[in-house]
Formats: sequence, structure tokens, C-alpha cells
Amino acid sequence: MQTYLEFTFKIEPLQPWNEILMAELIEVGFDSFTEEHDGILGYIQKDLFTESSLQNVSLLTHPEVEISYTYSEMPNINWNEEWEKNFDPINVENQVSIRAEFHPNQNLPHEIIIQPKMSFGTGHHATTYLMIQQMLDMDFDGKTVLDMGCGTSVLAIFAKQKGAGKTVAIDIDEWSVENSKENAARNNVELEISQGTADNLGGENFDIILANINRNILISDIPTYVSVLNDGGSLLLSGLCFFDVADIMEVCTQQNLNLKRQLQREEWVSLWLEK
Repeated sequence: MQTYLEFTFKIEPLQPWNEILMAELIEVGFDSFTEEHDGILGYIQKDLFTESSLQNVSLLTHPEVEISYTYSEMPNINWNEEWEKNFDPINVENQVSIRAEFHPNQNLPHEIIIQPKMSFGTGHHATTYLMIQQMLDMDFDGKTVLDMGCGTSVLAIFAKQKGAGKTVAIDIDEWSVENSKENAARNNVELEISQGTADNLGGENFDIILANINRNILISDIPTYVSVLNDGGSLLLSGLCFFDVADIMEVCTQQNLNLKRQLQREEWVSLWLEK
């Protein structure tokens, strides 16, 4: 088993900053969280952590929130057991169930069964919900689809369930690629899954691009997404907080994208744009 560091983050005020902090910590290697009444506990593999990595967590110096932290070593944690205790099934609009194999069937029109490992329980339920909610109203029949930053590939799997044609899933993390392959097989769908970033794009175009990532990566990569998006295609974004929308829309406007619909859940936002 891996040796982990447990970080205790005290956050004042707690909302909405706890969710935002978790999103930023994921980007520097944290992979599991527990919410506390006055903050969060965050976990990272000891061999992946350096003090300098926290310099990339902008929220730690944000003027509207006070965050302090301490950490200690926690050897020999059974993380499969931890996520099983903390992962709750997701019900999207009484239409889509996202659950693990040990959860009971909710008997909804769509069901996605995943083995989330350390990619769930991270504060991203709201963004997953928003992406699925948007996708419910999108036409995927025969469309070519890209799930960028796929994580568990739950979005790619749902696209295939809605009739998508060729569907590509890409993530920078090796564990996400392996987890995606497991989940695709578990749901009996065919995905083209690979490890990479937006730098790997350019060889083919897509009708629909799904990107549930974070503000900084989206701002950097939207022009690349647009370059491989077919005319009339849709770009669906999330991983965004409500105060990120203006910056994201500035880039989208520069790329001649039109906003079709914006949805918000708690402090998180999803944007459906068309080329």
C-alpha cells in the first residue's frame, strides 16, 4: 500500500471555498478528500508531494478566504475501502444513475456503473451532474465525441449510451486511462482511450467535445478544442465556478463560439457552446 500524507485544511468562510479548494488540490496531485465542519482533510501520496506544489494552489492566498493547514504521515491506508465508504450514487434529473457495483439499481432510464477508485469523492459531483444534465438534451446519435480529461470516462460512456459513434477519451493521468478502460468494459461500450493532453489533438475532428476540467486548463486549451471541432459542433464545459464564467466567455467569444445554455448547481457552472 502507498504511504499517504493527510492534510488538515481550516477554511474561513467554509462555503463555497471548500469545493473550490478541492478542485485546485486535485490539480497538484491530491486524490481523496473528507469534508469537515470547518474545512477539509486532503490526501496525497507522499512520493508525489513537494512543498513547492502548493504554490500553484492560488486559493491559499485568495483575499476573500483564510486557509491554514497542517499535515502528517498516514501509512497503509486501504483506499479502495475509503472510497467505498464515501462514494454515494448520483441521480441526475431522475433520468441517469451513476453508481458503483455495490449500490442497488435505481431503475432509471439510464444507468452508468463505475469503479471510481480515487477519482470520486472529490467535490466534483456537482460538475458531473451538470455535464450529464446538459447531455440529456443533446443529440449524440452517430456523432463523433471527445471526452477531454475523461477521469472515469463517465461522460464518454453516457455519450455512447445516447448513440454516439466513435468516442475518444483522453486523460493526462495513467490511472485514469486504466480506470476508463475498466469502466468502458463494465458498461459494455467501446471507447478509444489514451493518455495525453490537448497537445495530442489535431489528427481528427469531432462533432461534440466534453471537457470537465478546470478554469486554467480550459482557458489554455479552448482554442485547440475549437480547431478540432466541426462547424456546427458543440463544446460542453464544466469544472468552472460561477466567478470563472466571464473569463471563460471572453476566450469563447474570441473563438467565435456562441453560448447556447448555462446551468449552475451550487457554485459550479456548465456552459454549452456551439461553433
